[in-house]
Amino acid sequence: MRADQRAGRLGVGTVGAGRVGAVLASALGGAGHALTGIAAVSDASRERAAAMLPEVPVLTIPEIVERSELVLLAVPADELPSLVEGLAAANAWRPGQLVVHTAARYGVGVLEPAFRAGAIPLAIHPAMSFTGTSIDLGRLAGTWFAVTAPAPVLPIAQALVVEMGGEPIVVADSDRPAYAEAIDTAVSFSTAIVDQATGILERIGIGRAGAVLAPLVRSSVENALARHDPGVGIEGAATIDEADDGWPSGGAV
Repeated sequence: MRADQRAGRLGVGTVGAGRVGAVLASALGGAGHALTGIAAVSDASRERAAAMLPEVPVLTIPEIVERSELVLLAVPADELPSLVEGLAAANAWRPGQLVVHTAARYGVGVLEPAFRAGAIPLAIHPAMSFTGTSIDLGRLAGTWFAVTAPAPVLPIAQALVVEMGGEPIVVADSDRPAYAEAIDTAVSFSTAIVDQATGILERIGIGRAGAVLAPLVRSSVENALARHDPGVGIEGAATIDEADDGWPSGGAV
């Protein structure tokens, strides 16, 4: 039986072939969903789509929305509101269609234009740093995903996370900005500290400074995390960065 013929399987279209979009689409395809298409703008995103999703057609955004039961919006957060509104103005959203975005800072409020058209809004953010390669598929296992959705459809968002190998954690719509601040703080400070420390070692002639510091940084972070939750490991503290996707300013459709 083909994946798109199995009970509960969805036709999934992805808008954005950045490091996150291509990986999550691949994970959903691996869970048995049928991948209807992906929108890729920049040369880098097209190359990524070809590498991660070689059999998935590259389509325009309206084509993806028209063909898909679930539309995954994996675009930079700054472009998300205008993209959703633009598609609503074009009467692209359909009643009963699942619309999922991956921006940390937004809950489902940003999907209100799609909701007014009858679509089902879901916000799913994986707390992981992505490379945009197949390496990420293994890292998804056990990664925490912040999920936000209206109560009647929250189990759908949670089920999608589980299918991708992740662990769902519910974050209220009003708490998404604080959640995003926590994620950004963890990544920004850890990145800055590592860059500063490796720079100091390199200036005194120590080669492979990253490798020298790696055991220290990992153990220090693990110890710090364990003070708050003994079961938490280092791989849970990271974030999405879609900034290199080459998405056009204004979220044009």
